[in-house]
Amino acid sequence: MKLFFGLGNPDKRYQNTRHNLGQMLIKNFSTKHNFSLSTKNKLQSIIGEHNGNIYAISTNYMNLSGISVQKLASYYNILSKDIYIIHDDLDIRAGEWRLQFDRGAAGHNGVKSIIEYLGNQAFWRIRIGIGHPRSSGSNLNEAVEDFVLKPLSSDEKKLILPLINEIALEEI
Repeated sequence: MKLFFGLGNPDKRYQNTRHNLGQMLIKNFSTKHNFSLSTKNKLQSIIGEHNGNIYAISTNYMNLSGISVQKLASYYNILSKDIYIIHDDLDIRAGEWRLQFDRGAAGHNGVKSIIEYLGNQAFWRIRIGIGHPRSSGSNLNEAVEDFVLKPLSSDEKKLILPLINEIALEEI
C-alpha cells in the first residue's frame, strides 16, 4: 500500500492557488479514476482508496501537513518509502515536474512539517513547478509567501493545468 498525499491549505480562498497544486492533483485523480474522497476527522485528512492505495489531502493548514501524514502512515502502517508527497515547487519552471526521493525541504514549509513528524525525509516527492517570482517575469519584488498564495495566472493555467491532468490520468 502506498500513500499519495497532496499538499495545500483547506480554506476555499486557497483552492486555486499555486500552493494548492498537490490538493488539485489528488482531487483531479479521484475524479478521473472515479473514486470519492471523504473526511476522516481522526486522521485529520480527506481520503479515498483506489487500487489498494490511499489518496489524501489534509484538513490542516500546509505548515501542519506532517500531522496528517504521520497519522495516515501510522493508521495504515505505511512506511516512509511508500509515501508520495505532491506539492508546488518554486525551483522548477511552471509546466514541468519531477519525481524525487529522499530530499530535503528546500524551504517548503509543508515538506518541513512532514520531515519533522515522520522523523526522516526518506519519502517520494512529486514536485510540480510554479517557477520563482524573481525569474517568472511577475513582480520581481514580490515575497515568495505572497506569490505561492495567489491564484494561477492565465499563462500558468495553460502550462500547469494540462500537466495536472496528465499526471492524474496516470496510475500514480
